Amino acid sequence: MTKRILILGGGTGGTLTANRLHKKYRGRIDITVVDENNDHVYQPGLLFVPFGLTQSEDLVRPRKRQLRRGVNFVESGVESVDIESRAVTLANGDVLGYDVLVIATGARLVPDETEGLTGPGWNEKVFTFYDLEGARSLEEALDDFDGGRLVVNVVDMPIKCPVAPLEFCFLADWYFHERGIRDQVELTYVTPLDGAFTKPRASELLGGMLDERGIHVITDFNTGEVDGAAGTIVGFDGREVEFDLAVVVPVHSGAEYVGRSPGLGDALDFVETDPHTLQSQAAPEVFVIGDAANLPASKAGSVSHFEGEVLVENIVRFLAGDELDSSFDGHANCFIETGFDKALLIDFNYEQEPVDGHYPTAVGLPLLKESRLNHLGKLMFQWFYWHSLLPGRDIPGIGAAMPTAGKHLD
Repeated sequence: MTKRILILGGGTGGTLTANRLHKKYRGRIDITVVDENNDHVYQPGLLFVPFGLTQSEDLVRPRKRQLRRGVNFVESGVESVDIESRAVTLANGDVLGYDVLVIATGARLVPDETEGLTGPGWNEKVFTFYDLEGARSLEEALDDFDGGRLVVNVVDMPIKCPVAPLEFCFLADWYFHERGIRDQVELTYVTPLDGAFTKPRASELLGGMLDERGIHVITDFNTGEVDGAAGTIVGFDGREVEFDLAVVVPVHSGAEYVGRSPGLGDALDFVETDPHTLQSQAAPEVFVIGDAANLPASKAGSVSHFEGEVLVENIVRFLAGDELDSSFDGHANCFIETGFDKALLIDFNYEQEPVDGHYPTAVGLPLLKESRLNHLGKLMFQWFYWHSLLPGRDIPGIGAAMPTAGKHLD
């Protein structure tokens, strides 16, 4: 009987997994991808929409067209997963069985978790750029903004692309300089972290860069309420931050169906996952990739890319009854756009924080250093995403494990 691999989620992780598995098995196995819609959004591009640096329609392509011929695509939401009977009930009422289930439904925004966030002022003076609608609305708001207090607020962690709010601050600094009104704008970054970023060395560097650009940083701020009418963000400790325009990164959680599926996820609807094999802790035949997992790794597209190599190998091993590969090390890298046609690059894993040097070898891109080369690398990543990452192609010299060549390790 033909084995069935069911993949929930047609985003980055689900698409590259399906394509890698199809290439591996060449039609000898049934692969089905389920997603609630057919719009695949290039999420790193959302950052550029508010500043008029890209058009939102250029970021969206049909999910089905990103899948190799022979991979089935079902457009439906997911109602629940029954891990005991190995069956998934879809929102349309259909029930799909599986031999291997891959959870790849990512993280979702839950702005309603924050008091007042979606109340008066939402998409008028309070925005997010973490979805298409919000990014488009924010573009119009920034175009009309002639000065005042602009606050960028991360409500809580974890979030998709943890560097994106910092990038927004840097691009806002550039944007207002370009418009000749930077001296009329007070920029503030409000974060629940004790610094600009999670990794100490990178946090120190990025915090210094924010300070150099006159961007005020408020740390250890746990947002309790956003009052759009009054123009204030209120912390649980009583601190208030006033704004004329607020850019908020809402609370994130896993997919709703995870919470409706007994034993599948944690309190935030993320799936508890082995950090090295990517096998779920819910059931041996369930694997997880990308933002849906509760791993101590960044929720970023690069992580899904690096996970994909190990994940597919482990699905093959599982179906063959072999021991799993436990080599995934939490490898992540991120281009951080810093404005004025420059960016820096960080590369790290579970154990190793970002250091300087070069990536992926001693003659590669500079690490922890602003450069135009890194800026070009970030822009080129969009082509790489559609033509290499999603199709599941192996990139010579760039594997799942974090490289040490070229790094100035302590």
